[in-house]
Amino acid sequence: MKHLFFISILLTHFISRAQDANELVKAVRIKLEKVTDYSANVHIKAQVPMIKIDEVDAQVFYKQPNQMKVESKGIAILPKQGLGELNNFLTNEKAYTCALNGYKMLGDVKTAVVSVLPLTENSDVILVKLWIDPVKDLILQSQITSKSNGTLDVDYFYGDQAKYGLPYKMIFTIDVKKFKLPKSVAADLHMTSIKEVSKAVV
Repeated sequence: MKHLFFISILLTHFISRAQDANELVKAVRIKLEKVTDYSANVHIKAQVPMIKIDEVDAQVFYKQPNQMKVESKGIAILPKQGLGELNNFLTNEKAYTCALNGYKMLGDVKTAVVSVLPLTENSDVILVKLWIDPVKDLILQSQITSKSNGTLDVDYFYGDQAKYGLPYKMIFTIDVKKFKLPKSVAADLHMTSIKEVSKAVV
């Protein structure tokens, strides 16, 4: 009888944590869904070891449910997983399940660390980890692991558009060897022995 009671307590605790995680992601999703479309002028600075890439100005256009376009006169290195694709992934709440992995301080903010696992076999996304501000319902960090592009880490910084979940700056850290770079950049990359980390600031 004691064993059954102990198992019951464990199951209740696990279910409670899963519900908390789903509610956290739901709150973020509801905030993002307030934005039906937007456009933004962005300045892109890519830092790839031993390769010089000019800074680029571009325009980003988004329209629900899944239309994302980037216009630029130069080479714009932007991982789509960290832009519209993450939002699209979170929008379909039946396509994933969530688990709360505890809490972590990011600066002076106590964030909830949530793992998001896809439920569909054909999903390119393997795992998403989110560091969520539970007070403001904002993603402060994300880590997206996909089959096609490896692991992408993103840091988000918010200003006037925080009420819509839109950051004013994003810093991407990617695995260059797995990320699909433009051909002109990839050619230079394969000719050089370098460390595999790259950063792009939007």
